[in-house]
Formats: sequence, C-alpha cells, structure tokens
Amino acid sequence: MINQKKAEEAIYNLLQAIGEDPEREGLLDTPKRVAKMYAEMFSELNSDPREQFTAVFSEGHEEMVLVKDIHFYSMCEHHLIPFYGVAHVAYLPSDGRVTGLSKVARAVEVAARRPQLQERLTAQVANALQEAMQPKGVFVMLEAEHLCMTMRGIKKPGSKTVTTVSRGIYQTDVEARGQVIAMIRGGK
Repeated sequence: MINQKKAEEAIYNLLQAIGEDPEREGLLDTPKRVAKMYAEMFSELNSDPREQFTAVFSEGHEEMVLVKDIHFYSMCEHHLIPFYGVAHVAYLPSDGRVTGLSKVARAVEVAARRPQLQERLTAQVANALQEAMQPKGVFVMLEAEHLCMTMRGIKKPGSKTVTTVSRGIYQTDVEARGQVIAMIRGGK
C-alpha cells in the first residue's frame, strides 16, 4: 500500500527539482492527485495473479480457450511512464477444468498494476495460469505501445512491442502454437 504522505512529499519535491513552483495555483493539489493516481496504478503490487484462478469448473471442455484483446495499462519500471496494449491469453484445459473468463482478464490486470517490464508481465500471466490450473498448455501474447519510446528517446509513436510466452503443448507443438496465433490474428 502506498504511503500517501510520503508520495505527496516526493512529488512536491520533484516539482521543485524540475524548476516548477509547487505553490502556484495550477499545481497546488497536484501532489495529492498524483499520489492518488500512483496508489491506483500500483494497487496490485503485493497481489499474486494466481489468486484469480479460484473459480474452476469441471465442464469436460478439452479444446482451447482464448480470451483476446484484454486491454491493460502498466508502468515501465525503467522510466515510470505508462505502456499499454492488449493481452491475448489461451489455454488448453486439462481434465475438462476451466476457469471463469473474467478471471483471465483479472490476472492480466493484477500483474500489470505494478512497475513492470512487458516481458515479465507476459511470463507472470502465463505462469499464473499454468501453476493455478495445470492446463495442457498456455500461450500468452502481449502487444503494447510504450510511451518511453513514443514520447521520449527514439520518439516513434505507433510502434508496438509484441511478447509471447508458451507453456506445455504450446511450447513443443508448433502446429498447436500456430493455431493459437492464427486465432489471435484472425479477428483483426
């Protein structure tokens, strides 16, 4: 949990460090607003995405489950600037066990709400699903735009970073992995 008072002080000091007057009218409440925003953006810092997969149902379903275009927002841990995009999460159930679809999206959100790297975020979602559900396979793809690349540094707006993580059958079976990727790409 964020220490609101310390965060406000740090933001006040940051405003001074960049040459601004934190006492001017437009900035008077900025430290409070930014501290509140950070509290929301980092609200899942100590949460485990595996905890989202408590709703498990025995449905006898043995075919792929794909939840795609899950919008997420995260914060680059190198620059504390947002990156955002969509996650696509697929799994092949084992023993007919499936989870609630919203739980997949919630696991993405939990893993995203902390200072993060896209590569780690992708792996955390895949690992959480694999460890909690023990499916035959997991495939996670994230497509994101990083503001640390678009508004500073190289300044290439619209560029996207794509990361993937495969577990189980999707790691070893090229045809199965290709089927998932085709389904992800098919709806666009």
